[in-house]
Amino acid sequence: MLAIGQLHTLTIDRDTPPGLFLKDDSGKKENEILLPNKYKPEHFELEDEIEVFVYLDHDERPVATNLKPYVKLDEFAYLRCVEVNNIGAFLDWGLEKHLFVPFKEQAYPMKEGHWYLIFCYLDEATERLVASSKVNHFLDNEELSIEPFEEVRLIVTNKTDLGFNVIVNELHQGLIYHDEIFQELKTGDQLKGWVKKTRKENKIDIGLQRPGYRSIEPNAQAILNELELQNGFLPLHDKSSPEEIQSHLEMSKKSFKRAIGTLYKQKLISIEDKGIRLTES
Repeated sequence: MLAIGQLHTLTIDRDTPPGLFLKDDSGKKENEILLPNKYKPEHFELEDEIEVFVYLDHDERPVATNLKPYVKLDEFAYLRCVEVNNIGAFLDWGLEKHLFVPFKEQAYPMKEGHWYLIFCYLDEATERLVASSKVNHFLDNEELSIEPFEEVRLIVTNKTDLGFNVIVNELHQGLIYHDEIFQELKTGDQLKGWVKKTRKENKIDIGLQRPGYRSIEPNAQAILNELELQNGFLPLHDKSSPEEIQSHLEMSKKSFKRAIGTLYKQKLISIEDKGIRLTES
């Protein structure tokens, strides 16, 4: 049987009253699947290839759709709850049949209209795709696959007294400390970051700017971009407060000073009493 919860590129084998039957390269009968008429392309020919998502329909039968879900098997996503009833909650994941969240998999009781960070997995007992908002259960820091200074993909999970917990490369849990944050963060945000260091028990410290000298180039470019947007002048200099710099550029004062030093040495800006100016201006 074709893997549930994944995208597949299949070949149109035959057109039938219920819809198109698709097949894979194996030619095995058990790997055929129906693409119902409501998802049938307007124009097609037999032996055309088509990308589809495979899941279970309302009758618990494997079926294909050309709609693209917001989350696939073994992925995290930030989804809206559209219904809560006596068996659990249901999330909008872009398909006709909503994604089920059992009560036991809800970190907190879900409410209709609210958004939740979830992990999509295959329930082995029912072979159905289900979701869990207990996302930490699907992260593992026993063996780390990352190293200091490495660029990583992040998903923000929740705010704590120390900072924001994040999912690192959809594998590990990490932390961004409050004094490392110079932009607004909220649950579900996806962004890139860098591993600052790993600590005891494989705890991971994450930064949103390249560590050390590596942060100079992107910050310098960000300042140039902002200067161009502001007609070549910014009312910021090395005497500006950290709050002013954060408000304008979403970076620390230390990073700002390094960046304008680089731009000045490259003769791209001039430093005036009231701010910095593009030399082209």
